[in-house]
Amino acid sequence: MEKLIELTKQLWPSMSHAFEEVLRNSLVKEVVPKKQLILKEGQTAHRMHFVEQGCLRGYYLKEGEEINSWFMKEGDFVISIVSFYTQTPSEEMIETIEDCILWSISFQRLHQLYLQYPEFNRVGRLLTEHYYVLSEQRTQNLRKKIADERYRHLVTSFPDISNRVPLKYIASYLGISFETLSRLRAKKW
Repeated sequence: MEKLIELTKQLWPSMSHAFEEVLRNSLVKEVVPKKQLILKEGQTAHRMHFVEQGCLRGYYLKEGEEINSWFMKEGDFVISIVSFYTQTPSEEMIETIEDCILWSISFQRLHQLYLQYPEFNRVGRLLTEHYYVLSEQRTQNLRKKIADERYRHLVTSFPDISNRVPLKYIASYLGISFETLSRLRAKKW
């Protein structure tokens, strides 16, 4: 929880001790073993998660094939954005890749805090902007860069990814075959 509190303080330096206590009391610790779905297709995302420990993936099925959309690790927030913010059934699934420690807050409680503490609403906006930019960068990478460049960008931004995420998930994320990923990994830059 301390990483989440520190992140909140970075975005809201004048955060009061009283609000910190309210936030701490609003969070629920979840210890989730690896290979567990924390959100299934068709479920509505009622909770936002902060990753204290572990790695997760977001994916969807296309003609029976798993297509990986994102990977999140320590210090990241994990939600199905569309499902959470619209409170509608999710089209994606969220699965733990490793054993995880997550801190979660419900949709209702988060919005209560936004209403009660307008400065905290700003924290939420800044985080939403950050993750929207990451999403847009990923989209641009997939559209404009060749496979070699996409792979290099991924390992630069997530250096230990190949030690934590199965290669078939990485290949799917990059939009390439497992064989192409193997060739890219064999290259020396």
